[in-house]
Amino acid sequence: MADSPDATAVVVPLGRRKRSRSLATELVEALSAQIRNGALRPGEKLPTESMIMLNYGVSRTVVREAIAGLQSAGLVATRHGIGTFVLDPLPSPVFRLEPNSIPTVLDILAMLELRMSLESEAAAMAAARRTEPQLQALRLALDEFQEALKTGSNGAETDFQFHLRVAEATGNRYFAEVLAHIGMATIPRTRLTFLQSPEEQSAYMNVLMREHEQIYGAILCADPKLAAKFMRAHLSSSRDRFRKAQDQAAHKK
Repeated sequence: MADSPDATAVVVPLGRRKRSRSLATELVEALSAQIRNGALRPGEKLPTESMIMLNYGVSRTVVREAIAGLQSAGLVATRHGIGTFVLDPLPSPVFRLEPNSIPTVLDILAMLELRMSLESEAAAMAAARRTEPQLQALRLALDEFQEALKTGSNGAETDFQFHLRVAEATGNRYFAEVLAHIGMATIPRTRLTFLQSPEEQSAYMNVLMREHEQIYGAILCADPKLAAKFMRAHLSSSRDRFRKAQDQAAHKK
Protein backbone atom coordinates (compact mmCIF):
# COMPACT_ATOMS: atom_id res chain seq x y z
CA MET A 1 0.00 0.00 0.00
CA ALA A 2 1.39 3.41 -0.86
CA ASP A 3 2.36 5.86 1.85
CA SER A 4 -0.58 8.15 1.15
CA PRO A 5 -2.79 10.17 3.53
CA ASP A 6 -5.55 7.57 3.07
CA ALA A 7 -3.21 4.87 4.34
CA THR A 8 -2.89 6.60 7.71
CA ALA A 9 -6.52 7.63 8.19
CA VAL A 10 -7.36 4.74 10.53
CA VAL A 11 -4.06 4.71 12.38
CA VAL A 12 -4.06 5.25 16.13
CA PRO A 13 -0.70 5.49 17.96
CA LEU A 14 -0.13 2.56 20.26
CA GLY A 15 0.04 2.90 24.02
CA ARG A 16 3.50 2.94 25.53
CA ARG A 17 4.72 -0.23 27.23
CA LYS A 18 7.92 -1.11 29.03
CA ARG A 19 8.34 -4.27 26.98
CA SER A 20 8.50 -4.25 23.17
CA ARG A 21 6.67 -7.61 23.08
CA SER A 22 3.46 -5.89 24.29
CA LEU A 23 3.76 -3.17 21.64
CA ALA A 24 4.51 -5.73 18.96
CA THR A 25 1.37 -7.68 19.89
CA GLU A 26 -0.72 -4.48 19.75
CA LEU A 27 0.73 -3.61 16.35
CA VAL A 28 0.00 -7.10 15.01
CA GLU A 29 -3.60 -6.75 16.15
CA ALA A 30 -3.92 -3.28 14.60
CA LEU A 31 -2.49 -4.29 11.23
CA SER A 32 -4.34 -7.61 11.07
CA ALA A 33 -7.59 -5.74 11.83
CA GLN A 34 -6.96 -3.49 8.82
CA ILE A 35 -6.36 -6.56 6.67
CA ARG A 36 -9.54 -8.28 7.85
CA ASN A 37 -11.77 -5.22 7.49
CA GLY A 38 -10.52 -4.55 3.97
CA ALA A 39 -8.56 -1.38 4.67
CA LEU A 40 -5.54 -3.35 3.47
CA ARG A 41 -6.59 -5.63 0.61
CA PRO A 42 -4.89 -8.74 -0.85
CA GLY A 43 -2.04 -7.76 -3.14
CA GLU A 44 -1.59 -4.34 -1.56
CA LYS A 45 1.74 -3.28 -0.12
CA LEU A 46 2.05 -2.43 3.54
CA PRO A 47 3.39 1.03 4.42
CA THR A 48 7.17 1.16 4.83
CA GLU A 49 8.78 0.37 8.18
CA SER A 50 9.51 4.08 8.65
CA MET A 51 5.91 5.04 7.96
CA ILE A 52 4.56 2.42 10.38
CA MET A 53 7.04 3.63 13.03
CA LEU A 54 5.81 7.19 12.54
CA ASN A 55 2.10 6.32 12.44
CA TYR A 56 2.11 4.08 15.51
CA GLY A 57 4.92 5.65 17.52
CA VAL A 58 6.96 2.45 17.82
CA SER A 59 10.55 1.38 17.16
CA ARG A 60 11.85 -0.45 14.11
CA THR A 61 12.36 -3.56 16.25
CA VAL A 62 8.66 -3.55 17.18
CA VAL A 63 7.65 -3.14 13.53
CA ARG A 64 9.81 -6.09 12.47
CA GLU A 65 8.47 -8.29 15.27
CA ALA A 66 4.92 -7.43 14.23
CA ILE A 67 5.57 -8.17 10.56
CA ALA A 68 7.09 -11.51 11.55
CA GLY A 69 3.88 -12.22 13.48
CA LEU A 70 1.76 -11.36 10.43
CA GLN A 71 3.94 -13.61 8.29
CA SER A 72 3.56 -16.50 10.70
CA ALA A 73 -0.20 -15.99 10.54
CA GLY A 74 -0.13 -16.23 6.75
CA LEU A 75 -1.48 -12.70 6.34
CA VAL A 76 1.49 -11.10 4.57
CA ALA A 77 4.64 -12.04 2.65
CA THR A 78 7.81 -10.01 2.20
CA ARG A 79 9.51 -9.80 -1.18
CA HIS A 80 13.17 -9.01 -0.73
CA GLY A 81 13.99 -5.49 -1.88
CA ILE A 82 10.38 -4.72 -2.79
CA GLY A 83 8.23 -4.70 0.33
CA THR A 84 5.62 -6.59 2.32
CA PHE A 85 2.31 -7.49 0.67
CA VAL A 86 -1.07 -8.66 1.93
CA LEU A 87 -1.86 -12.25 0.96
CA ASP A 88 -5.14 -13.77 -0.12
CA PRO A 89 -6.98 -15.40 2.80
CA LEU A 90 -5.89 -18.96 3.52
CA PRO A 91 -8.48 -21.56 2.52
CA SER A 92 -7.92 -23.53 5.72
CA PRO A 93 -6.66 -22.74 9.23
CA VAL A 94 -4.49 -25.87 9.27
CA PHE A 95 -1.01 -25.11 10.64
CA ARG A 96 -1.95 -21.43 10.92
CA LEU A 97 -0.75 -19.38 13.89
CA GLU A 98 -2.98 -16.65 15.24
CA PRO A 99 -1.39 -13.25 14.54
CA ASN A 100 -1.76 -12.03 18.11
CA SER A 101 0.10 -15.03 19.52
CA ILE A 102 3.68 -14.01 18.74
CA PRO A 103 5.65 -17.04 19.93
CA THR A 104 7.23 -17.11 23.37
CA VAL A 105 10.75 -18.38 24.02
CA LEU A 106 9.39 -21.86 24.77
CA ASP A 107 7.33 -21.75 21.56
CA ILE A 108 10.42 -20.93 19.51
CA LEU A 109 12.41 -23.76 21.07
CA ALA A 110 9.55 -26.21 20.50
CA MET A 111 9.15 -25.08 16.89
CA LEU A 112 12.88 -25.52 16.30
CA GLU A 113 12.60 -29.11 17.54
CA LEU A 114 9.76 -29.67 15.06
CA ARG A 115 11.77 -28.04 12.27
CA MET A 116 14.78 -30.26 13.04
CA SER A 117 12.75 -33.36 12.22
CA LEU A 118 10.79 -31.87 9.33
CA GLU A 119 13.64 -30.08 7.58
CA SER A 120 16.25 -32.79 8.06
CA GLU A 121 14.01 -35.16 6.12
CA ALA A 122 13.28 -32.40 3.60
CA ALA A 123 17.00 -31.84 3.02
CA ALA A 124 17.55 -35.56 2.43
CA MET A 125 14.68 -35.72 -0.05
CA ALA A 126 15.86 -32.54 -1.77
CA ALA A 127 19.31 -34.07 -2.26
CA ALA A 128 17.73 -37.11 -3.88
CA ARG A 129 15.14 -35.33 -6.02
CA ARG A 130 16.29 -31.77 -6.77
CA THR A 131 16.14 -30.49 -10.32
CA GLU A 132 18.52 -28.06 -12.00
CA PRO A 133 16.08 -25.13 -11.69
CA GLN A 134 15.65 -25.93 -7.99
CA LEU A 135 19.43 -25.92 -7.50
CA GLN A 136 19.53 -22.53 -9.19
CA ALA A 137 16.79 -21.27 -6.87
CA LEU A 138 18.76 -22.49 -3.85
CA ARG A 139 21.91 -20.77 -5.11
CA LEU A 140 19.97 -17.56 -5.68
CA ALA A 141 18.55 -17.69 -2.14
CA LEU A 142 22.07 -18.07 -0.74
CA ASP A 143 23.35 -15.16 -2.83
CA GLU A 144 20.46 -12.96 -1.67
CA PHE A 145 21.18 -13.93 1.94
CA GLN A 146 24.81 -12.91 1.53
CA GLU A 147 23.80 -9.64 -0.14
CA ALA A 148 21.40 -8.87 2.70
CA LEU A 149 24.22 -9.30 5.19
CA LYS A 150 26.37 -6.81 3.26
CA THR A 151 23.64 -4.18 3.62
CA GLY A 152 23.47 -4.65 7.39
CA SER A 153 20.19 -6.59 7.39
CA ASN A 154 19.71 -9.49 9.79
CA GLY A 155 18.86 -11.58 6.73
CA ALA A 156 15.88 -13.26 8.38
CA GLU A 157 13.64 -13.11 5.31
CA THR A 158 16.30 -14.42 2.90
CA ASP A 159 17.27 -17.05 5.49
CA PHE A 160 13.69 -18.30 5.55
CA GLN A 161 13.49 -18.25 1.76
CA PHE A 162 16.49 -20.60 1.59
CA HIS A 163 14.72 -23.07 3.87
CA LEU A 164 11.58 -22.81 1.75
CA ARG A 165 13.59 -23.53 -1.40
CA VAL A 166 14.96 -26.69 0.25
CA ALA A 167 11.41 -27.76 1.13
CA GLU A 168 10.24 -27.11 -2.43
CA ALA A 169 13.10 -29.21 -3.82
CA THR A 170 11.60 -32.30 -2.12
CA GLY A 171 8.96 -32.41 -4.85
CA ASN A 172 6.37 -32.82 -2.08
CA ARG A 173 4.35 -29.62 -1.76
CA TYR A 174 3.31 -30.35 1.81
CA PHE A 175 6.82 -29.79 3.15
CA ALA A 176 6.82 -26.24 1.80
CA GLU A 177 3.23 -25.61 2.87
CA VAL A 178 3.84 -26.72 6.45
CA LEU A 179 7.03 -24.66 6.69
CA ALA A 180 5.30 -21.60 5.23
CA HIS A 181 2.48 -21.89 7.76
CA ILE A 182 4.92 -22.29 10.65
CA GLY A 183 6.27 -18.97 9.49
CA MET A 184 9.29 -16.74 9.76
CA ALA A 185 8.59 -15.87 13.39
CA THR A 186 10.33 -19.11 14.37
CA ILE A 187 13.67 -17.84 13.06
CA PRO A 188 15.41 -17.17 16.38
CA ARG A 189 17.00 -13.81 15.61
CA THR A 190 13.61 -12.27 14.74
CA ARG A 191 12.85 -12.67 18.46
CA LEU A 192 16.13 -11.17 19.72
CA THR A 193 16.10 -7.44 20.31
CA PHE A 194 19.79 -7.10 21.15
CA LEU A 195 23.17 -7.90 19.68
CA GLN A 196 26.22 -7.65 21.89
CA SER A 197 28.49 -6.01 19.31
CA PRO A 198 28.82 -5.51 15.54
CA GLU A 199 31.76 -7.93 15.56
CA GLU A 200 29.73 -10.68 17.25
CA GLN A 201 26.82 -10.04 14.89
CA SER A 202 29.12 -10.37 11.88
CA ALA A 203 30.68 -13.57 13.22
CA TYR A 204 27.23 -15.04 13.92
CA MET A 205 25.94 -14.27 10.43
CA ASN A 206 29.07 -15.74 8.85
CA VAL A 207 28.43 -18.97 10.79
CA LEU A 208 24.87 -19.08 9.43
CA MET A 209 26.13 -18.51 5.90
CA ARG A 210 28.66 -21.33 6.25
CA GLU A 211 26.00 -23.72 7.57
CA HIS A 212 23.69 -22.86 4.66
CA GLU A 213 26.53 -23.45 2.21
CA GLN A 214 27.13 -26.89 3.74
CA ILE A 215 23.47 -27.83 3.26
CA TYR A 216 23.49 -26.54 -0.30
CA GLY A 217 26.72 -28.39 -1.06
CA ALA A 218 25.27 -31.71 0.12
CA ILE A 219 22.13 -31.18 -1.96
CA LEU A 220 24.25 -30.20 -4.96
CA CYS A 221 26.28 -33.43 -4.55
CA ALA A 222 23.05 -35.46 -4.26
CA ASP A 223 24.04 -36.83 -0.83
CA PRO A 224 20.84 -37.32 1.22
CA LYS A 225 22.58 -38.47 4.42
CA LEU A 226 24.97 -35.54 4.46
CA ALA A 227 22.21 -33.05 3.62
CA ALA A 228 20.11 -34.32 6.54
CA LYS A 229 23.14 -34.24 8.85
CA PHE A 230 24.01 -30.63 7.96
CA MET A 231 20.40 -29.45 8.25
CA ARG A 232 19.95 -31.07 11.65
CA ALA A 233 23.25 -29.61 12.86
CA HIS A 234 22.25 -26.15 11.58
CA LEU A 235 18.88 -26.10 13.33
CA SER A 236 20.29 -27.70 16.47
CA SER A 237 22.94 -24.97 16.63
CA SER A 238 20.27 -22.31 16.08
CA ARG A 239 18.26 -23.73 18.96
CA ASP A 240 21.30 -23.80 21.26
CA ARG A 241 22.38 -20.27 20.29
CA PHE A 242 18.89 -18.94 20.88
CA ARG A 243 18.63 -20.63 24.28
CA LYS A 244 22.03 -19.24 25.30
CA ALA A 245 21.15 -15.71 24.14
CA GLN A 246 17.87 -15.79 26.06
CA ASP A 247 19.64 -17.04 29.20
CA GLN A 248 22.16 -14.20 28.91
CA ALA A 249 19.37 -11.66 28.45
CA ALA A 250 17.52 -13.00 31.50
CA HIS A 251 20.63 -12.68 33.65
CA LYS A 252 21.03 -9.04 32.63
CA LYS A 253 17.58 -8.10 33.90
